[in-house]
Amino acid sequence: MERHEEPDTGKPAEHRFTRRVALVNGITLMAVLVLAAIWFAYDALLLVFACILFAILLYELAGIVHRRLHLGRNAALALVVLALLLIFGIGGWLMAPQIGEQADRLGAAVPEALQRFRAAMEQHPLLKRLMASVPSPEQMQKQLAQLVPNAGLFFSGLLGAAGNAVIILFVGIYFAAQPHIYLNGLVTLVPPRKRQRAREVLDELGRTLSRWLLGKAASMLLVTILSATGLALLDVPLALILGLIAGLLDFIPYLGPLMAGVPAMLIAFSDSPQQALYVVLLFGAIQLAEGYLLSPLIEKRTVSLPPALTIVMQLLFGALFGMAGVALATPLTAVLAVLVTMLYVQDVLKDPVRTPSERHDD
Repeated sequence: MERHEEPDTGKPAEHRFTRRVALVNGITLMAVLVLAAIWFAYDALLLVFACILFAILLYELAGIVHRRLHLGRNAALALVVLALLLIFGIGGWLMAPQIGEQADRLGAAVPEALQRFRAAMEQHPLLKRLMASVPSPEQMQKQLAQLVPNAGLFFSGLLGAAGNAVIILFVGIYFAAQPHIYLNGLVTLVPPRKRQRAREVLDELGRTLSRWLLGKAASMLLVTILSATGLALLDVPLALILGLIAGLLDFIPYLGPLMAGVPAMLIAFSDSPQQALYVVLLFGAIQLAEGYLLSPLIEKRTVSLPPALTIVMQLLFGALFGMAGVALATPLTAVLAVLVTMLYVQDVLKDPVRTPSERHDD
């Protein structure tokens, strides 16, 4: 008897094609939704990222206390939070009157110093044409006022800054107290066969950011002390508030020190051009010491970002998200560097390049 073969209807191939089309459409839709969320709610997302950074810092400090004092994790975290509150609370209570007075004087002194600087520069023909392109103090104040809505993370203004600080404090503590709950919830969104890799990526992100934050915190503290002490020795007015500004802006590599040095130089120029030159030399020496001593140590323990890439990312995030984007550009770039290294270079290209933690362990 002759056997009659059933014709191949091609249903398995059609089924696979349909699944691929559905998968591509789903990925595309998800990408569009993610981009839309970033575009319309970037301020809230930046605030969440700031909370995560603070939580990582608290968790790392609690880990140090846990290992040194042999306390439980929760007890170590409570001790760290209490110590920080006491340091900032007592320090703020003791220094608040002086800081508040100097901040008020700084707000009035900078426009006056800029006006005197313009008047001095306009006495020289070559510099007069250059100063013509520099905005007046009134125009600068107007431009700064326009930047205020984009300067915060979620809320704007002075009360908004306090609201952001409260949110970062409490959410950061909750994240640091029980990080595994949130990490496990995030990992469950990944297909089961990829969950181990997802945990490895999250662990690497945590190690990179924690080491970067500890190094940056030490750098900011050192820059604050050196700047305030140096300005006081040079007899520059408002040395304390100018030192605090220098330390806070040191969180932003490259651009931050330039932003901090301008008001100090202008106020020193009001006294004499020679004193302004000394201030420029002081900030230059501090940045050289940080760039050639502290920064290499930080980058050795975390992720080495080329200066040009860091500045470009600061400009890009600043254009997209305002001053908050500039402030968080470096840790965001470090996150992107780790993700590209592990998910693309290692997993897709199969290049066994080492991660920052692996280089540090060597």
